[in-house]
Amino acid sequence: MRKRIIVSDGSRTAEAEIRPYTRDDFRALIEVQAESFPPPYPPELWWNEAQLEEHVRRFPAGALCVAVDGLIAGSMTALRRTLAHGDGHIWAEATDNGYIRNHEPDGDTLYVVDLCVRPAYRSLGLGKWLIQSMHETVVHLGCRRLLSGGRMPGYHNHADRMTPEQYLEEVKLGRLRDPVVSFLIRCGRIPVGVAHGYLDDEESRGNAALMEWRNPFIV
Repeated sequence: MRKRIIVSDGSRTAEAEIRPYTRDDFRALIEVQAESFPPPYPPELWWNEAQLEEHVRRFPAGALCVAVDGLIAGSMTALRRTLAHGDGHIWAEATDNGYIRNHEPDGDTLYVVDLCVRPAYRSLGLGKWLIQSMHETVVHLGCRRLLSGGRMPGYHNHADRMTPEQYLEEVKLGRLRDPVVSFLIRCGRIPVGVAHGYLDDEESRGNAALMEWRNPFIV
């Protein structure tokens, strides 16, 4: 995967490239994490070089970054797993705490480990471009689907009167807007359930929306 695109937010235009990240990018990738997840997010949860080494060694096709005018502005990481419909899981179990040592070379599901973009570059639509590139990777590898657990940061505002499933349904129908789930829906992802205890996330009350994109070339 190596793709050159022109991105714009209506007031600025820039040339961007989406490609696999390499060892030379590790420092910049950790900087992206630090900018994307500032305090009080724990710094120890940012990518470390040992995790990134596993990504580029085990599954380089699932380790993508986007550079704008030569600067790494975002990244998206995935691994292959075979997961039955409705399988319960948490992020740490599904991704081996981000080390992806549980990567299955023949897994039928491309499972998203992480997606982040520097705040200063988010208006350029880089997250959507990275997701589209993972859709293309699903097709190229012959996987059945792309799957991820998406945070539901708006849920805490409704947790006293809705279950996570009810909240997700309201977002799906467009009656509520969630910063993450609504974005993923705009990227073509479909909510297929809720993973409880997915991540230690107070805003989501520990829940995540399971978001799926199915390979249209596999029935």
